[in-house]
Amino acid sequence: MSIHPVVISTWKHGLQANKCASNLISKKALALDVVEEGVRITESDPNVRTVGYGGYTDSLGNVTLDASIMDHKNNAGSVACLKNIKHPISVARKIMEESGHVMLAGSGAYNFAIEHGFKNEDILTEQSQKDFLKWKKGEIESIPSDQNHDTVTQLALDMHGNLAGACTTSGLAYKLNGRVGDSPIIGSGLFVDNNIGAAGATGSGEEIIKSVGSFLIVELMNQGYSPFKACEESINRIIKKHKEKTKFQVAFIALRKDGKFGAAAINDGFSYILYNKATDNAIFNIKGMSE
Repeated sequence: MSIHPVVISTWKHGLQANKCASNLISKKALALDVVEEGVRITESDPNVRTVGYGGYTDSLGNVTLDASIMDHKNNAGSVACLKNIKHPISVARKIMEESGHVMLAGSGAYNFAIEHGFKNEDILTEQSQKDFLKWKKGEIESIPSDQNHDTVTQLALDMHGNLAGACTTSGLAYKLNGRVGDSPIIGSGLFVDNNIGAAGATGSGEEIIKSVGSFLIVELMNQGYSPFKACEESINRIIKKHKEKTKFQVAFIALRKDGKFGAAAINDGFSYILYNKATDNAIFNIKGMSE
């Protein structure tokens, strides 16, 4: 049976990542290679302020990065609070393939990266430094949701019928030093089960961690939910835990083993990019589910 590949990524700023990934996957590249190379595009872009190089700083003025990756064999790797390395997603993959561990954090993650050939690079841009100083002086009170904590998460189904996912972020702007979001937490920010499907998250990391949202979506698909219904159910469970209207944003994307996909978000403003046999890297805007 012929399998048409699928790539789905979060947010409009994931467009170039999706284009890169879809180009590779159309040439029979493996899903794992596709998602790593795809999100590296976003990690390198200083104009994307919530991922990689050029990301917003923490409360001490440091850019600290979180990332995770999973393949079709249930292998996973992740990094948390990684400094001075431009591509945390590649470090996460190296941890998965060569360390015998799943997650490394802080100085341990940095030392591992250097020992495995990654370069120490200054990932604090002039703009991020200026913004941090303004924030410290109280000149910046808050950053809109669509410009903050907006992880790029990418899921792929390759021509071999295998799934993989990647998730990478610089986290919440001006977060407390040492804060870790959902992105490197397997089951929260990302989960892949090659027999069922894959799911990934973006938005308020604290809420996503508490809901173990990505694992929940994959398990719901295992129970017969469509990808869209599974994403909606995961969102609904978060909404129901809050008595008042939820002002924060959480969104999920999902990709089933058969190529079916889905997405849902708490509030308006979330978008995703899709490549499949019917759509060539089109942007879709999602209406929020919060009342």
